[in-house]
Amino acid sequence: MTISTANRDDELAQWLQGAAQGDRQAFAALYRATSPKLYATILRILNDRALAADVLQEVYVKIWRHAATYDAARAAPGTWMTAIARNRALDEARKRKPPTLDAESEELHLAAPEQDPLAGRDRQEELRRLLGCLDGLDAEKRRIVILAYCHGLSREDLSARFDHPTATIKTWLRRSLAQLRECLGS
Repeated sequence: MTISTANRDDELAQWLQGAAQGDRQAFAALYRATSPKLYATILRILNDRALAADVLQEVYVKIWRHAATYDAARAAPGTWMTAIARNRALDEARKRKPPTLDAESEELHLAAPEQDPLAGRDRQEELRRLLGCLDGLDAEKRRIVILAYCHGLSREDLSARFDHPTATIKTWLRRSLAQLRECLGS
């Protein structure tokens, strides 16, 4: 950790402490310092600027209300706030669009238009290879991989949905990704 990062964390922690005590100026400074990064995190997940702005507002309301619960021993201030933003964005994404269990879901077939037709053909070939490799996975593990990496479900969400321990889900994801990597490499 560099000195500037340590100073930055100290400054954020002080602003959080001020917010916990109802200091609106400290909260405004915290907002100015962190909102661009949190907005980018939310936008990356939701891909909708207006919705990301709404979620960002909800995130800061939650930060304001829970600032007193921040524990510097558990996480850096930026990490704590980013986790709140990421979790809220994922909740919103799940609420907006329920995940499908179809391996060939629409998301896997959408591609941005290419200026270079050969690049598009290469991407289609890669997608065909990926789908072929996904077909090589056990059906349940294929669903778990798609829900985790295409729809953003956490290991805990997958554990609850498939009624397996979180550690098992983690192991299956790791092994499935290794199998996919090996298949794509051949």
